[in-house]
Amino acid sequence: MKRLIQVAIAVALGLGGSAASAQTAPPPASPTPVAPRPAVVPPPSAVPVVMTMGDLMNTLVQPRHLKLGLAGQAQNWPLAKYALEQLRAALANIASAKPKFAGFPVGELVDLALTPPFNAVDAAIKQQDAQKFASAFAQVTQGCNACHMELNHAFVVIKTPDTSAFPNQDFSPKR
Repeated sequence: MKRLIQVAIAVALGLGGSAASAQTAPPPASPTPVAPRPAVVPPPSAVPVVMTMGDLMNTLVQPRHLKLGLAGQAQNWPLAKYALEQLRAALANIASAKPKFAGFPVGELVDLALTPPFNAVDAAIKQQDAQKFASAFAQVTQGCNACHMELNHAFVVIKTPDTSAFPNQDFSPKR
């Protein structure tokens, strides 16, 4: 068996022209043990990742806002309903993870700025009304920008999407 493995290795590495020559060759020297290299990235327990508010907004909120807008524009009501649920959940998670930002209570700001617009979007989705959705979604976007202004981040301006940043997702409704 050992000879068979040596022959297979020799053939795979292109050593020796034939199996016979590989059989007569001395067995390869055992490799010198190499000390394990330290990991490039420390294990998760060693370095905690601290997400900033910007990180959370960019990774959790902005894509869901975009997907909600695109789903509503496409009148894909099941996807719009799902995107709204995901957006609400993301904001709730952020408020839980970062209860205060710049001295302001995040959950209260979100509630003030977005609960009425979210309820209007939800109603438009249930009615499958594209015009009501567009109006309600504009209110959501205005709520985002009002919150940014309150937090002295007026330079962060959110808008209704006009193109998809998700070329690998089809937003059209399935009929």
